[in-house]
Amino acid sequence: MSFDRRIRIAPSILSADFANFGAECRAIEAQGCDWVHVDVMDGHFVPNITFGPATVRALRPHVGGTLDVHLMIASVDAYLADFAEAGADILTAHVEAGPHIHRTLQAIRGHGVRAGLALNPGTPAEAAAPLLDMVDLVCVMTVNPGFGGQEFLHSQVEKVRSLRRLIGDRPIHIEVDGGVTRQTAPLVAAAGADVLVAGSAVFKGGSVERPDVYGTNIRAIRDAATAALAEAAG
Repeated sequence: MSFDRRIRIAPSILSADFANFGAECRAIEAQGCDWVHVDVMDGHFVPNITFGPATVRALRPHVGGTLDVHLMIASVDAYLADFAEAGADILTAHVEAGPHIHRTLQAIRGHGVRAGLALNPGTPAEAAAPLLDMVDLVCVMTVNPGFGGQEFLHSQVEKVRSLRRLIGDRPIHIEVDGGVTRQTAPLVAAAGADVLVAGSAVFKGGSVERPDVYGTNIRAIRDAATAALAEAAG
C-alpha cells in the first residue's frame, strides 16, 4: 500500500444518527470523506460507553474505504481479535490503557490489521518514541477522551509538531482526534498531522436526507488544512 501525507478527513460516527449508521456511513463516503472513525469506549478507561465489535461488523458492509477503530478501552488485548475479525482496517490502542503496549501493538499487526497508538493530552510525545517502528499511525488526543463535542486543547499542537520530528521519514500517519473544525484544522495540519478526525464539525446541520451539508463541512475542513500546508511550505 502506497503511503502519502495528503490530508485525510475521518468523520467520527459518534456524532452520526445512531439509528441510521449504515446510511450515515454511505452518505459521508459519497460526500468525500477518506476514512470512517469509530470511537469505542468502555465506561472504564473513559467515562462513556459506546460501541463493540458487533457494531463494527454491522458497519463494515456500508464502508467502502478505511474503517478506523479507536479503542478507548482497558484492558484492550482481550478484544483485539474480535475487532479485527469484525472488519477494522486500523486498530488504535492507548499507551495508557495497559502495561504492555508493545505486546498489544504486536498482536494488532499479528491479526493483519494496521496498528495505531493513541496519546492522551497528559502523555508526552516522547512516550511514542520507542514504539514508532511498530505502528502505522499515532493519534494525538486533542481533547480528554470520553465524550464528543469537546473544545480543542491548543496545548496539543506542539505535541503534534514534536511527533512529526520524531517520526522523520517513517511511513506513519499522525492523526488528531477531538475538537477539529475548520478553525483548528489548519493548526494541526501545519504542525504535521495528516488525518483529521471530526465529529460534530462534519455532521452538524446535515442528515442522510441532506448529505450535501456533510460534503460542504468535509470540504471546508480539508480546504482549511490544505491551505495551511501550502502557506507553511512557502
